[in-house]
Amino acid sequence: MDNAATTRMCPAAVQAMQPYLTEFYGNPSAMYQAGRRAREAVRRSRDIISAMLGAKPDEIVFTSGGTEADNWALTAVLEAKKEQGNHIITSRIEHPAVLRTCEYLSRVRGAEITYLEPDENGVIRPETAAAAIRPDTILMSVMTANNEVGTLQPVAELGRLAHANGILFHTDAVQAFGHMPLSADEMEIDLLSASGHKFFGPKGCGFLYIRKGAGIGSMIRGGAQEYNRRAGTENVPGIVAMGAAAEEAEQWMEDRMRHETELRDYMIGRMRTEIPGVQLNGHPERRLPNNVSLQFPGISAESALIRLDLQGIAASAGSACSTGSLEPSHVLLAMGRSREEAFQSLRFTLSYETTRDEVNQVVEAMKQICNHGSCMETK
Repeated sequence: MDNAATTRMCPAAVQAMQPYLTEFYGNPSAMYQAGRRAREAVRRSRDIISAMLGAKPDEIVFTSGGTEADNWALTAVLEAKKEQGNHIITSRIEHPAVLRTCEYLSRVRGAEITYLEPDENGVIRPETAAAAIRPDTILMSVMTANNEVGTLQPVAELGRLAHANGILFHTDAVQAFGHMPLSADEMEIDLLSASGHKFFGPKGCGFLYIRKGAGIGSMIRGGAQEYNRRAGTENVPGIVAMGAAAEEAEQWMEDRMRHETELRDYMIGRMRTEIPGVQLNGHPERRLPNNVSLQFPGISAESALIRLDLQGIAASAGSACSTGSLEPSHVLLAMGRSREEAFQSLRFTLSYETTRDEVNQVVEAMKQICNHGSCMETK
């Protein structure tokens, strides 16, 4: 029940990866046969991923994951557009990979950052973004789907708004890519970040889509790999596995979305009907198919997670990247929730493998936890 944190590698990805760990271990930059075989495998994955976005293959640059891609997008735009301005627009509910990069750019590189406030459902409204645009604005960065509450953002509208004002538009699509249809052109996206282990691929592998003509530079300098944009020998097994996972995700996307949406709505319905006072976090309709974020009045999320874990149920109180933090969710606080309400919220994220029986097991466990009274103390 924590597939937003990571997913199990699908069999197709595991099978595709294995030969490149042992038998076909050539360096893609080598000119001999083993190198050509590895290079061709990387090319095929690039073709699969670019086609899913309606992009050109050379607009996909492989990275170590979504965090690197987010860091690269923001840092490179500031460097490339410094003659035009230093103002970046983002939102209060972004992943730490974006927020902490913006903090660094402000503190060390002199960037000026405007943080957009969401509404009570976690939506960044285009009119709010429009009001923040200045003559020196060079980039707008708003995530496609929130990793904690699942709210989908009006990315196409924000992209059009950015382009109408001569601004580059970046979106962190780590939770969305492979789970819902995305089109770089239709959504007017210049830069898009994604991570393989969020859509049943391997950890340590992701990509950054860079629209041709965006004019941003390299993140890692050295060799000529990745069209001279990211130096270093490619993670061939990871890239191959990520490509296989992406191909399978596209093939079964409609069925997976239907299955997850049905289970999501069933789970939300049971929780709200059978446990008094339960409130949904995030937009009731415009949300990821697999995201169930709920507030359970009177419980401590930390204690509830321990109780769930003892029953073999994995869930979370928010972003996996914030585990160990004693602070409440920055996303829920930005949406207007109190600290107490934030500490009473849990996130359950499903997958195509999740069954109705498993959902029922979780609902019954939460009913027991909420009735037990042993975890009523909140921070």
